[in-house]
Parts: sequence; structure tokens; C-alpha cells
Amino acid sequence: MIKRKKGKKLGRDLKHRRALFKNLARQLILHEEIKTTLAKAKALRPFVEKVVTKAKRGQRSDLLKLRSSFPYPNIIKKLVKEIGPRFKERPGGYTRILKLGPRRGDGVETAIIKFVKDE
Repeated sequence: MIKRKKGKKLGRDLKHRRALFKNLARQLILHEEIKTTLAKAKALRPFVEKVVTKAKRGQRSDLLKLRSSFPYPNIIKKLVKEIGPRFKERPGGYTRILKLGPRRGDGVETAIIKFVKDE
């Protein structure tokens, strides 16, 4: 039985897309704000939201899943010690996408994706 696939392909195969999301998420966690294309930002948002939810819960199984996704100890530490507790009371919606307009070279829409501030 054929099922519909969820999410955009972004012109990449599955392994390349997963690597792209992991790299973008790693940079977003480190710098808390990145500039990318609008399509990549919209596709990255659900991936990052799930990662932050796992860091927020902090159960052992969630931490093991985070370690398998991100083999960088500094990323896991920042997720669990800083970003997870920051959104402890927030039920979701940890990221915000701000549109910047077209890029000069090829005209593709660009955007900034960042974590929301404490309010």
C-alpha cells in the first residue's frame, strides 16, 4: 500500500536530506539563529521542535536518541542544560521564522530561523 510522504524533498535523497537537517539543527543549537533559504527553514522547523521536546523532557530514552542523532557532546550539553529548561513551561512553538526577501544571486527567498525569546 502506497502512503503519501510528509515533508519536502528539497532536491535531495533521504540520506542527504537527513544530513542537511542534522547540520542545520546543530548550527541552530550552537548559534541560536541561522540564515538559510525559506524552504529549508520551513522543513527544519519540525525536526528542531522534536529535538527540543526530547531535551526538555530529559528522560533517559530521549537522551539516548539525542546522542544517536548528534554525536557532539557540546550540542547535547547545550540542549539539556540551556535550551531544554528555557522552554520547560512552553507547550511547543520553540522556533520563529523571519522572512528576509530574495537572495541577490539566484532570487531564492531567504529567512532567519531562531529560537523564541523568553516572554
